[in-house]
Amino acid sequence: MKFTVEKNLLQAAITTASRASAAKSAVPALEGLLVEAAGNNVKISGYDLKTGIITSVPADVTSEGAIVLSARLFGEIIRKLPDNIVSMAADESLMTKIECGMSEFQILGTPSADYPDLPVVDYQRTITISEKNLKSMIAQTNFAVSDNESRPIHTGALFEAEKGQLTIVAVDGYRLALRREQLENFDGSMLSFVVPGSALGEVEKIVSDAENPVSITLGSKHIMFVIGGTILISRRLEGEFLNYKNSIPHTEKYTIEVDRRAFVDAVERVSLIINDKLKSPVRCTFSDGVIKILSSTALGRASDECPVKGDGEELEIGFNDKYLLEALKAAPADQVRIKITSGISPCVIIPADGSSNFLYMILPVRLKANEG
Repeated sequence: MKFTVEKNLLQAAITTASRASAAKSAVPALEGLLVEAAGNNVKISGYDLKTGIITSVPADVTSEGAIVLSARLFGEIIRKLPDNIVSMAADESLMTKIECGMSEFQILGTPSADYPDLPVVDYQRTITISEKNLKSMIAQTNFAVSDNESRPIHTGALFEAEKGQLTIVAVDGYRLALRREQLENFDGSMLSFVVPGSALGEVEKIVSDAENPVSITLGSKHIMFVIGGTILISRRLEGEFLNYKNSIPHTEKYTIEVDRRAFVDAVERVSLIINDKLKSPVRCTFSDGVIKILSSTALGRASDECPVKGDGEELEIGFNDKYLLEALKAAPADQVRIKITSGISPCVIIPADGSSNFLYMILPVRLKANEG
């Protein structure tokens, strides 16, 4: 194997593929990257038996071949090289020479035959969405994916394509995050599947803020994201996902509109005396024209207020400050509408303009009489 390639292109490919390489594995080859030179391209693959990433870069290939190189060492070498053309050559003994400018390395690889085959996605259905929209949808839902392995299905996010819309839903038993965007050229029957949150985290890092299309292909056991010259393949999660439509309350006794940024700032201020050792709910009292926010721990007491528009009887409710802040920060709107039925029922956050492109639901924390 022998080729030359631009250092910056190779470094970017290694960084991307390394996201799927295993840090430690009983299969040593999985701690490496599969480097394949053929035609006019060099293909770099990483795989940890759950998620695989394949990315290609243009190269001048003079001798085709393949080898597995340590992801850590290979990545560090290329990162430290000067910004120039990199020359790589591997001989039959698997010794790989890497040259760039006056720098030269020789590292030992392992046979490409030792590298497990990445899954082949048997095509069933495909949807297309822009990188920009997919990136924001993942960022604004993936934080609510569960880390509780006792319910594996909820360690992923539900993708639901129907009536020209893509909906992504994540739940963890304490909250629900939902984002919705229009799909172009989708008029097929309903499509539903669950993608591991860990894989979506990698997709979010790969996609850009551009309008370039991302192709999402559903297979019987796997899902494939094609993002420019990069392919990410992940296993699908199987099981019964929460019926989120039935979980969202559709009646409320109290509805307010609030400036999202002002509410975030106020909650962040009163949360300064809350930490992992001194946990306490944020107490919110909704009354005519204002939210009064209070927290109290062994460190002290903090209070703040935020003006609102709305109606309804005075209502007091407690929240986990982290859950409330993550939902408010994720909401892609300047003004949000908050709907509450009682101090022990879920709180729903939706756009104030009446659109349906996001919804966050948070379960309250039961308040004790002496809190606050």
